[in-house]
Formats: sequence, structure tokens, C-alpha cells
Amino acid sequence: MFAPRTTPWPLVALFTAGYLAPYLLPTTVGRLERGLGLSATQAGAVGSALLLSSAAAGFLLASRVERTGARTLARLGLLLAAVGYGAAALTTAVPAVVAGAVIGGVGSGTATTVAATRIAAERDPHRASTLGLLSVSALAGVVYLTVPHLPGHGLTLAAITLTALAVWPLTSRLPGRTAGPRVAGPEATTRLPHRRSGAVLAGAMLLWSLAQNALWGVSGRIGVGQANLSEPTVGVVFAVALGAGLLGVLGAGALGARMGRALPIGGGTVLIAGCIALSASATGLGSFAAGEIAWNTFYPVVLSYLIGLAASLDPRGRWAVLVGSASSLGTAAGPLSGSVLSAQAGFPVMGAVLGAGLLVVALPMTAVALHTGGRPLLPGAVRRRGGHPAAVVAAATATPAGLVPEVGAPEQPVIEIPLDGT
Repeated sequence: MFAPRTTPWPLVALFTAGYLAPYLLPTTVGRLERGLGLSATQAGAVGSALLLSSAAAGFLLASRVERTGARTLARLGLLLAAVGYGAAALTTAVPAVVAGAVIGGVGSGTATTVAATRIAAERDPHRASTLGLLSVSALAGVVYLTVPHLPGHGLTLAAITLTALAVWPLTSRLPGRTAGPRVAGPEATTRLPHRRSGAVLAGAMLLWSLAQNALWGVSGRIGVGQANLSEPTVGVVFAVALGAGLLGVLGAGALGARMGRALPIGGGTVLIAGCIALSASATGLGSFAAGEIAWNTFYPVVLSYLIGLAASLDPRGRWAVLVGSASSLGTAAGPLSGSVLSAQAGFPVMGAVLGAGLLVVALPMTAVALHTGGRPLLPGAVRRRGGHPAAVVAAATATPAGLVPEVGAPEQPVIEIPLDGT
């Protein structure tokens, strides 16, 4: 008998509140540029400052969620997000907007840290992260359909503020300081496991996210400036693209670990590289929409597997937070990198450079997915010839390490013992 899976809705909501700011980055940067009279590079720098503060919060809090309490940190993060983004939305003074964006970024990073830590302690972290990506994609799609029809620089910031306030009541269901996740066996020690694999994955994720958000941060400018589309049309394309992302995440959730993690991560990154090159070279609605929609279909799929891979490295969630924070550093550098590259070489060259970088980064990420098979297996769950069922069980159980063989370990020889009589 298997225990029924319960949906961790408070974590899904907290994940949504933390990830919404990066998802709304293109329209946030574009609105700051047009609403406050900033240059493209200046607006990109504000977006980078927001995301950099979010990454810093993740690095600082990676090992403190259990000691401080998930509920306390989640409420602090949501409060900072509401105050920071709300203040930035209500003022037109550039220094105040920057300060509010940075404070809000700290709040988003804190919320994301708590969500990542708790998701890593779930029996099925891939399922929880998939639900979170579905939620944030749907909400961001609604914002992209609404914002282009309304004036003002702070509408997207206000949307993040309202989301943080709406999620606040759900934090009462999160554990306090004394209710942190308990892990038995060697993994209960303070030593960080899988250090080499985790470090490689963190470095690769930094570059992977940088490439994604270098294009994402200037996608609005590509649509309006190079493809000659109106802002409402670009908003519709983004909304459709995020809707396609919902379908991609649903597919990833249905697929689960049947194909392992290496193929979705490596193959998906190669496909994303081609989509980025297509989108950056778009000169009309067809090519722009095709590139953005295909890209946003594959991006959350690969991201969900990367989140699950990071969570499998340490059930206490430390690698999930550290890898997520490294990803946030890349995300933070993305808008500014995209602005500088496009200003110096143009959008098509920028897309070619980013695509080539992704092809290189796909190799170490795939190697980590192949080298680390996830969590240990439940006793008796390994079939005689191994294979996909091993990966499925490893992703869905929190069995203590050391009791059973890990996925990918050499099989024990099978010895036939003859018995006399019947």
C-alpha cells in the first residue's frame, strides 16, 4: 500500500510569489524604461539589481531555514516583497524605485529559499516544483494579457505586491522553528553531500540562467524594435508563450522520471539554444512568436528537472537553495548582459552567442544528471536489471541513505542455489 500524495499548496503558493518577479522581468524592465525615461541599459541594471538581491538572500539563508523556521522566514520574505515592490510601484523617483526593487528582491529571494528548502524535503520534489511552475506561469500569463492595456511604470510591481499579500495567510500552515525536516542516517549530519556534483551544477546553472534571461530581459525590445510589433501584440505573444509553457510543465509532470533526468536536461537545453537563436533573429510576427513560444515551452520543462536534480542531492534542501541562488545570480546578470550584447553586436549575434554558450553548458549539467542518480532506493524496489523503475522510486521516496544502494550502483551478482526435492 502506498500513502496518498498530498499537494503542498502553501509551498506552491510561496514558490509562485518568489518566482513571479523573474517571470515578469521583460515587462518590468520595459515599463521602467518607458515610464521613467531610463535608457535600455539603465532599466536592465535595475532589473539586475532586483534579481541580484534575490540571489544574495538565497545564499545567506540556505542553511538557516530549519533553525529560524519556515513560517517566520516566509512571512518576512512576503513582507519585504510587499513593502519593496509596493513602494517602487507608487513612486516615480528613480532612487526610490531602485531601493524598492532591491528590497522586494530580497523578499522574493527569501520566499524562494523557503519554498526550495521545503520542496526538497517532500516525497516527490519534482511534482511540487512542477505545480509551482504551473502556478507562476499561469499568473504571469494573466499579467501579460492585462498590463499592456494599462498605463504606468509600476503595474507589474504592483502585481507582485498583491501576490505576496495573497500568499501571506497560507504561511500559517508552514512549520515553525522546531518542525524542520528530519533526515535519518548519514544525511542528517551537517556535511554537505555530493559537493563536486553540486558545485558543478551550481556553476552550470549560473550560466544557463544567464543565457535564458539575457534574451528574456530584451525580448520585449526585440518584438517592438526589431519585429516591429506593438506592445499589446508582444504581450499577447508572451501570454501565449507562457500558456505553452503550462503545457510543457504538464507534460514534464506526466512524464516524471520515466526518461531519467539526463535526457530532458541535455536534450532540452539543446532545443532551447535553437529557440533563442530563432527568437533573437526574428524580423516579423511569425518568427518572433515561433521562437518565444517554443522557447517558453521547453524552458520550464528543463527547469523543473534541474530543480528536482538539485533537490535530490540533499534532502535537507541546501543544494536546492544554493543551486537556485546561483541560478538567480545568472538571472540577475542576464538583463544587463543582454542589453550590452545587443547594443554592441545586435540581437541576432547576441542570440548566436547565447545559443553557443548553452550548448557548452549542456554537457556538465547532463554529466551531473548521469553521475547522481537521485535519492536512494526503497529496499526491494530495484529490479534485477535496474532501469527506469529505479529512477522513479529514487525521485519519489525519502529513504535514508546508506540503507540501500543508490541508483546507478553496480548490480550484485545473482547466484542460483539448487534445492533438492520439490
